[in-house]
Amino acid sequence: MSYKKHFSTLIRFPLILMAIILGGLTGCESSDDDGLGYIQLYNASSNAPDIYLTVDQYDDDDYDERTHSSISYSKVSSRLEYETDSYDIELAWQDEYNDTDDLETIYETQLKITKDIVKFIVIAEDIQTPNVLIYDLQVRDDDERDDDNDDDLFNIRFLNMGANSDIIDIYVSESDETFNEAEIVAQSTSYTEMTTNQKMEQDDYVFYITAAGSEEILYQSKEISFAYSSEHIILIRENQGAGSSPFIIDLVSTSTSTEVPDATSDAEYKIYNGIIEHELLPSYYGVFDVYIDNIDDSAEISSLAFSEMSDSMPINFGDYGISLTNSDTNEPLIENHLFSLSENSDKTIFFYLLEEDVDEDDDGDVDEDGDGYVDEIEITLNSLVVDNSQGKGIYNHNINVINLIDDDDFTFVDVYFVLNDEIVETADNSIVVPYITPKTINLLNNTYSVYIIGNDDSSDIILNSFELTLTEDSKEQFLILEKDSNSVTGYKALLADQ
Repeated sequence: MSYKKHFSTLIRFPLILMAIILGGLTGCESSDDDGLGYIQLYNASSNAPDIYLTVDQYDDDDYDERTHSSISYSKVSSRLEYETDSYDIELAWQDEYNDTDDLETIYETQLKITKDIVKFIVIAEDIQTPNVLIYDLQVRDDDERDDDNDDDLFNIRFLNMGANSDIIDIYVSESDETFNEAEIVAQSTSYTEMTTNQKMEQDDYVFYITAAGSEEILYQSKEISFAYSSEHIILIRENQGAGSSPFIIDLVSTSTSTEVPDATSDAEYKIYNGIIEHELLPSYYGVFDVYIDNIDDSAEISSLAFSEMSDSMPINFGDYGISLTNSDTNEPLIENHLFSLSENSDKTIFFYLLEEDVDEDDDGDVDEDGDGYVDEIEITLNSLVVDNSQGKGIYNHNINVINLIDDDDFTFVDVYFVLNDEIVETADNSIVVPYITPKTINLLNNTYSVYIIGNDDSSDIILNSFELTLTEDSKEQFLILEKDSNSVTGYKALLADQ
């Protein structure tokens, strides 16, 4: 294996010592009391809402408060620049809509900003009793950056934020090698431990995680390319996705975080039957079977009725052809629709029926005989693939609205989530949902009156309404809108766990 770790601190020590001696003789122009330092926040609490960082500074003459943009789970802020000084900081979440002036504080402390040091703050574990960790990261000076660029090196640290009991080893190989050729880069790394900075040659690498002292691979990354003389933290955390690996990593830079799932992880999928009965499907009575790759003697999902969601089904990641057959006659409804599942992914496939007017001569007139009716319609059966949320929030929840109401009726619908002291007109929480275009809204725990409104010319029509209560135990949900001939309005809404 050809990569090299460079220990520039040892190489440069005599030069640093000489600089200190000369500085003592000639006097210093600056000190650690003057200059700039940085704060960077990473959210590692899987049940946390978006977290806000507020930085307060007091002195004899002035008071300054800055609240920075919120950080969601597994994401990181940019490096926030502050003059060297002591500051009061708070970590908080927004427990009232449209009010970041009155946040719910969950952690506060005093933080001393030091010249050329990044205070890397990690909020972890259960957000109700969070564990907040602060690490000091040395900022490279201009000479070190130039040397890294000249030598084609990048900088990397490893931070173990997996399960409390896990002590792990981390290995790396070049992308065209296997674990047999891998070399250990972090040994017996305990929970919350961050390794010292290492310099590696810019190249494409694969990272592996094992239990300390073991060679059983618990996690293997896909190929990760390092093409610049940049700084990274590989942050290991518990996997919340569909795969069996206990770990997932985030590649954290000075401003972004990129999730890298285990390269061998399985996936999961669910199927929703949104195909209504139709005169052009005379033998279909709202129930179908699901086959993957080919139609054989065994359906993956049998007798899935209209408006029903299947259980989650495990499957290897990859590309598949999915087919549906009429449960009563075994006649094909859909054949070989492409369905792709990436590593560790969890998706739902919504099947629905679309009516389209036939315009055989392409003149824009679908009523050639002038009787006021469309001369002919045709139908297609289509699929919509949606990522399921992996969130486990306790204070707020995502509602993903899926509009399966044919756009010949309404090109879009408005969905209002109305609190007890609101009406539709004053509701803070609403969302416009076009046909077959999923839209997500995040709601705080509360009880809402939900109204689905369609617009007919100049009139707003209530298509459906119901009450929704969200608590700490609620799951992320789909709100599915569709036609229903048995409903008074002809439409209905239903909720399903993601």
